[in-house]
Order: sequence, then C-alpha cells, then structure tokens
Amino acid sequence: MAGSNRREDMIQLQEISKIYEMGDEKVIALNHASMEIRQGEFVSIVGPSGSGKSTVMNIIGCLDTADEGEYILDGISIENYTEKELAKIRNQKIGFIFQNFNLLPRLTAEENVELPLIYQRISTQERKRRVRKALEQVELSGRMGHRPTELSGGQQQRVAIARALVTKPSLFLADEPTGNLDSRTGEEIMGLFHALHKAGNTILLITHDNQIAAEAERKIHIRDGEVIQE
Repeated sequence: MAGSNRREDMIQLQEISKIYEMGDEKVIALNHASMEIRQGEFVSIVGPSGSGKSTVMNIIGCLDTADEGEYILDGISIENYTEKELAKIRNQKIGFIFQNFNLLPRLTAEENVELPLIYQRISTQERKRRVRKALEQVELSGRMGHRPTELSGGQQQRVAIARALVTKPSLFLADEPTGNLDSRTGEEIMGLFHALHKAGNTILLITHDNQIAAEAERKIHIRDGEVIQE
C-alpha cells in the first residue's frame, strides 16, 4: 500500500510556516500553507512578488526548512532525512531551473551541463554521452562549445534546462523560467516544459505571470504567504 501512495503523492506540505526576522521586524513568508503535488503532474504556483512562492520552492527543493508544519517527500517526512541524504536529493532527484540561468560564465555549454555529473562522480564516457543527449533534447547540440556570453537568453535557459535534465531528476523545479525572456522565446521554453511533462516528468513552475501559470494542468495560488486556491 505504501508503494502506491508513494507514486501518488510525491510532495505534501502540511501547515507549513516560515518566518524571517529582519532586524526587529518579523516577516511571515508562509502562513500555514498546505498543498499536494502528485507524481507526473505539471503544476504552477502563481502569486505576486513577495507572496511566498519562492519560499515554497526553497522548502520543496530542500534549500530551506520550515519553522512549523511538515514536508513529506515520497512518503517520508523531510525531518527523517540526514543532511547527506538531503544533499543527494538536491543533486539527483531535483532539477533546478532559475530565472537568471545560473550558468558559470567561463565554462562552455557542454561544461555547464556536465558539472552536476562530476559531483555525482559519473564516469567521463557516461558524462559525455548524457551531456550530448541533454543538449540534443533542448536543440542546442550545435552550441556545445559556446560560453554563456556567446548565447542568447533563450539559449542560456536551454543550457540551464539541459543541466537539470542531465541528472535524470524525478522533479523539475522552475523559478520564473521565462522571466528574463521575450514572449516568443518564453513560449519556446514553455514548449520544452510541455515536452518534459509528456515524457512523464513532474514539473513545478513558480511564476507571477498568470498566462504562463495557465499552461500547467493545475494552478495553485499563493498570496501573503497563504495558499488561497488550489
């Protein structure tokens, strides 16, 4: 029974709260927020700037921890994972895609995509094979030797998606992935996410843009740290 439940609910946030202290002031980033994301879903979390959506992403991505509530990942409470296991989750289970691409400027597209595999200590031959395949998937195999400054914004985001793809994660976390792109390039990037979803991947997209959010199969709205509609 546990196995079927595990396939069903990949992520469960139960009454999650996060409070930041800024000097004497307390800022409530999340206020008893609850949500569930099932395996294979394409979900968007939409809300205005400062609504708490990036905090949700950081908690789901194991980059931050909640002050209250419980985060259950694959049927196990996050509190029961060791620091080493959490590092492994961040490196292997979750593919992060950011608004600013987060590419290393001195490395080529190929080297940027290869980096997480070096951390995983994958053999050179296997690394090269997986990098080539990931760059082919995002239609950038002809740009492998280019550095970020030699690529357009859309191409840089494709490299970032290839870097997330290469570790074969079970969850893609994308934070404003079209935020720095013009609308046509943004549409192309969303097309890539639809292709990834069709291939069976779970995708969680964080955005302030309702039009982008509407492309997911399900929208979760967040405002002032509260999940107001699912």
